[in-house]
Amino acid sequence: MMEASGFELLPAIDLRGGRVVRLRQGDFARETAYSDDPVEVAVRFAAAGARWLHVVDLDAARTGTPSNGVALTAILAAVAERMLVEAAGGLRGEGAVAAVLSAGAARAIVGTAALRDPEFARRLVSTHGADRIAAAIDVRDGRAVGQGWARGAAGVDAAVAIERLADAGVTTFEVTAIDRDGQLEGPDVALYERLVELGRGSIVASGGIASIQDLLAVRRLGCAGAIVGRAIYEGQLDLVEALAVNAPPA
Repeated sequence: MMEASGFELLPAIDLRGGRVVRLRQGDFARETAYSDDPVEVAVRFAAAGARWLHVVDLDAARTGTPSNGVALTAILAAVAERMLVEAAGGLRGEGAVAAVLSAGAARAIVGTAALRDPEFARRLVSTHGADRIAAAIDVRDGRAVGQGWARGAAGVDAAVAIERLADAGVTTFEVTAIDRDGQLEGPDVALYERLVELGRGSIVASGGIASIQDLLAVRRLGCAGAIVGRAIYEGQLDLVEALAVNAPPA
């Protein structure tokens, strides 16, 4: 087990109806709204020194149709010169991926379509480069599921999903432990350890991270980064302090 040297902390902005919200365990009925101004939130994260920003279109994740493009475009206009923005949620076609990258996103995150068809991911990597495409591996009961985490989605074993997408050229995997997401109960260490040990790409942890100790724990496992949302919004994790602690050695 080797600690990741280039660990990145990515604060998250989840968009629903243009507002900044968080869901618990991906459940749209368990939503907490934090702001009506996603641009202000993005600017605040940039001012804190975050190098990356994770932006999710929750409406699109559910429907497959981009729904928060105006908010994403405004965020990019405000902060893209100061930080790298990755876009996720409902990117199920090559045109949708190309659109967010052309708008200024540094990276597009694909889930449902890539899990269904690794050749889709292969084409994206071939067109845009592996550094601009990442895969969302959203895990429930050990299986990677898409479809906005809808209950009943069959999914595929998480390790198998990573193997297939790595074979297609994907090198970055953003792994969310769905049952931990928004719960502030700590990361699924066993899950990340198993997937890091595959050695098939960089693993970014998401779900349940509530403290600097949690961040250090996934970093020690070899994760390349972590996505954090609710803990920041509710003041449980100070972003400036967390960025300082997790900064790579000089």
